[in-house]
Amino acid sequence: MKTRLIGNSGIGVAEIGLGCMGMSEFYGPADEADSRATLERAHALGVTLFDTADMYGFGHNERLLSAFLKAHPAVRIATKFAIVREPGSPSRRIDNSPAYIASACEASLERLGVEVIDLYYAHRINREQPIEETIGAMAALVKVGKVRALGLCEVSAATLRRAHAVHPIAAVQSEYSLWSREPEAAVLPACRALGVAFVPYSPLGRGLLTGAIGPDTQLAQNDFRRLSPRFQGGNLAANLALVDALKKLAAEKRCTPGQLALAWLLHQGPDIIPIPGTRRIRYLEENVAAADIGLSAADLAAMNAALPVGAAAGDRYPAAGMASLDA
Repeated sequence: MKTRLIGNSGIGVAEIGLGCMGMSEFYGPADEADSRATLERAHALGVTLFDTADMYGFGHNERLLSAFLKAHPAVRIATKFAIVREPGSPSRRIDNSPAYIASACEASLERLGVEVIDLYYAHRINREQPIEETIGAMAALVKVGKVRALGLCEVSAATLRRAHAVHPIAAVQSEYSLWSREPEAAVLPACRALGVAFVPYSPLGRGLLTGAIGPDTQLAQNDFRRLSPRFQGGNLAANLALVDALKKLAAEKRCTPGQLALAWLLHQGPDIIPIPGTRRIRYLEENVAAADIGLSAADLAAMNAALPVGAAAGDRYPAAGMASLDA
């Protein structure tokens, strides 16, 4: 895979990273042995950016990665703070306070078993906390050498500009795919004006764009998608029709629909670094192979026509989740 820069940080990573969240929760049961094998295979395939967060599995995900990071110190690790959960409770809060940021960073460093975090994100923005104070506290971590570069998740263009004025922001991470193209309106242009990389999470539409989900697919009881409006009732039917169109285009390119969706993202610009998540080697290998798919202007036009901006049916999250998005 080719190397892409994480914004202005000077950190280069392979053009496709790995989202590790599903190795701990949200998408049904996970097997640690499978997850560890997938991490090792990702390294062998040239993946260099591994994405986690302190809230994934209440710290489990960071601990899972610790042995892998010790064995492969040259890879880059991105983690996040801000979403505070209580075990046994569905409630959560967003904490962007300077005191919490400092303690969260220390806890992540300990769980990961590293001395420095390559890319540290504010997972969500608490709009009652001035972004300037949040970034000031994050910048202090850079100054003392605990963090190399700063990132923000699900932020508006206005918030990004205010944050960047305090300290350079290296990356913005938000949901972005053929199915979720909201960032194209304002956030992605703002990133490009400021020299900020864009890291799409859920670049395969939470699995929908792979074609593996159908109208009768039974999701595990603890699968987040059971609560997602886009995977329910008429919304799911409408979204599956979009996937059918993608499948036809993929057949013409002799690749899977998921590979075509990832190739489309890579062709949106050299500042795009998608992090498809998986805990299985076969899907990892399929995803990485998408980097070898070339797309012509006609290919891209056909994909944009098949899945135009705004075509997805339903909100990305339930109401409470949507309310937590600054973007």
